[in-house]
Amino acid sequence: MSAPTGYMRRLAAAAMLLALAACSTTDIASVEEPAAAPMTGQTNDPAPGFENVAMGSEEDFILNVGRRIYFKQDSATLDSVAMATLDNQAAWLNRNPSWLLKLQGFADDSGSASSMETLSQKRADAAMAYLASKGVDARRMWAKGYGNDREVRDCTERSCKVQNRRVVTNLRTQPDAV
Repeated sequence: MSAPTGYMRRLAAAAMLLALAACSTTDIASVEEPAAAPMTGQTNDPAPGFENVAMGSEEDFILNVGRRIYFKQDSATLDSVAMATLDNQAAWLNRNPSWLLKLQGFADDSGSASSMETLSQKRADAAMAYLASKGVDARRMWAKGYGNDREVRDCTERSCKVQNRRVVTNLRTQPDAV
């Protein structure tokens, strides 16, 4: 390669780098993304798009409390993480007594359909009993076990199956029709 050709390539590369350095992605980002809501720097600031969630609403419950708890395989025993979530649910439900709740229990596919239905009912009953022990009126709650009929994920990996071993707390304004 001759000296003038090598010099010209280096010069062209330097010019490209300078041109790229002069570009700003903020102009592009402002077109592609909506402006973020002003943040106070607090860890409990709402996520963009959720600034107007009404306290005591179903959205408030889902976003700020959590409605799912999970279980070990073949178990209906509440662990410390499940109890912490249920503690938050109980506190919220006691502040918002107009809501009724349906506790839906689920299982993975680690046993027969009838044994998984029985286990999922035990899970829903355990969550309901725990909430009642924390002051939530038992007349506001009902539990239903669905076995493995409503899998979140159809998978074989152990880490994936845990998503199917759950109780979901659903808020209601009136009891389900029988």
